[in-house]
Amino acid sequence: MSQDRIPAAFIRGGTSKAVVLKRADLPEDEAAWAPLFAALMGSPDPYKRQLDGMGGGLSSLSKVCIVGPPTRSDADVDYTFAQVGVTTDQVDFTGNCGNMSSAIGPFAYDEGLVAGPREGMAEVRINNTNSGKIILARFPVRDGRAVVGGTLAIPGVPGTGAPVSLDFLDPADTFGKGVLREGRSLHRLTLADGRRVRATMIDAAVPSVFVDAGDVGGDAGADPADIDADAALMARLEEIRCAASVRMGLTGDLDAAARRMATPKVAMVGKAGAYRDLSGTLHPAESHDLQIRMISAGQAHRAVPVTGALALACAAAVDGSVVAACLPEGADVLNLRIATPSGILSVGAMRDPDGTGIRSARILRTQRRLMDGYVYLRAPMPDFSADQN
Repeated sequence: MSQDRIPAAFIRGGTSKAVVLKRADLPEDEAAWAPLFAALMGSPDPYKRQLDGMGGGLSSLSKVCIVGPPTRSDADVDYTFAQVGVTTDQVDFTGNCGNMSSAIGPFAYDEGLVAGPREGMAEVRINNTNSGKIILARFPVRDGRAVVGGTLAIPGVPGTGAPVSLDFLDPADTFGKGVLREGRSLHRLTLADGRRVRATMIDAAVPSVFVDAGDVGGDAGADPADIDADAALMARLEEIRCAASVRMGLTGDLDAAARRMATPKVAMVGKAGAYRDLSGTLHPAESHDLQIRMISAGQAHRAVPVTGALALACAAAVDGSVVAACLPEGADVLNLRIATPSGILSVGAMRDPDGTGIRSARILRTQRRLMDGYVYLRAPMPDFSADQN
């Protein structure tokens, strides 16, 4: 039995890794993409390792990005993101990956999909088809290639790299259902166990629901492995996520919400406090403005999804939100310091001049191409029944 192959690059973007494909190398019928991507990642894998594919057994390592010609006049390229399940063959196209967004501009530049200077700073306007929003990526180039080496360190990635500045323009209302549920910054949800939970449901960069960690019996400074191991806490957070999905108008019922693993994101937040990150580094309370622990595709994220961090910054800019209540006096929403399991991350949101909305959200990331060539897929199993007859 032979194997099929597709030209591909394997790239780290921020704290994620993904197989990056060109639109021209994929089937024209996008309905064929989901099973192809699941097979490419090695899903489903009941052993949670994706050993027979390119995935790494974590949601942040089970991703596919597709880059192609722009379908709107104000963009240089189109970019579609696919989140692939680990233990299931589910493929979710409803949300973007902000971390992998940092790889799209340099990939498009290096592949000659966009024009740009041979020296200096390149600028690529990316149309994220998942959200319908424009991402403005800026990054240094030298000798006609995107620069990789640099001095920027980001939490969760060893070493340093060249900065990629990402401006998520007009990040709010990615699904056309409004920025805040019913225009309110705070809701109270009643869970099956009788708990009353304060929640902020916001659609900015990615639909997200933020809850106070204390309300759900959690700890916003906990180790992700401890969160994953707390089945009751994970069940409460999934109940909140599904309820928010329906209330935000993203899905019609709880069953549909459960099947839609990528959006909305759900996160616990809390006030600043001393904690140790996954490297063992101790961060004092004064080193950050608030703590966050976000669930991504059914797992506690080992850092924080970039779109989730951007949504957090946007929620922080909204008076009365759960996030705003966690901030110390004088915190700057343009330069928020958020404590993640992998360290302190800086992110910010800029309000419109009239204060009625969010103009943009910004974050710095690094990226590096790790490999390119071909990814191989098992060809369909031959049917030997005719020979046996």
